[in-house]
Amino acid sequence: MKTPRVPIAVEGYPFIFFCAFITLVLGFLGFAFAAIIGIIVTGYVLMFFRDPERIGPDDPTAVVAPADGRIILVEKIPDEGFGKEVHKISIFMNIFNVHVNRFPFRGTIESITFKPGKFYAADTERGALHNEYCAITVNTEFGIKYRVVQVAGLIARRIVCWAEKEDTLGTGERYGLIRFGSRVDLYLPLDVSIVVSKGQIVRAGESVLGNFQPAGTQV
Repeated sequence: MKTPRVPIAVEGYPFIFFCAFITLVLGFLGFAFAAIIGIIVTGYVLMFFRDPERIGPDDPTAVVAPADGRIILVEKIPDEGFGKEVHKISIFMNIFNVHVNRFPFRGTIESITFKPGKFYAADTERGALHNEYCAITVNTEFGIKYRVVQVAGLIARRIVCWAEKEDTLGTGERYGLIRFGSRVDLYLPLDVSIVVSKGQIVRAGESVLGNFQPAGTQV
């Protein structure tokens, strides 16, 4: 039997306990209105760090969304890192979305690059170019690589990446989170057939973004 899992990200515990403690103090001191505000804030923080279980697709070729939110970009761009054209999909997470990020497609982590930067609004071009980010390059069983990038935002000031170099993760497996609103960019090879479009709402680990099956490869 599997051990029941608390559906709250561990990184949220200090924030939740702090808000709850302040709320209790305000209540004991008789500041009723302030205590009510504290309850609301505590409830929001608890909601923000929720980490529900997700059921991924049965299709082993499926590339799933790495984040909950709205797709703000789907386009083909030249990528200097890969030296060729790739699909870029950007997902914007607002402050009400689940912020735990999941692996888009099974593979082994080749490198993790963290770059400090600014904290512009994550759904803008300026944010995409200048914000702090953490990029993971993944090598698939096909020998073809892709990259998933956590990007900090105007409110988001902390990128958390649990994964480490040479880790092998499965499709939909948790690998990190971003605190308080941001975006995740996904750079996929043209071998992937994209099935989503701009404006679509997706769920991490469940929503299929495309299918990853190079010609002649059996999965």
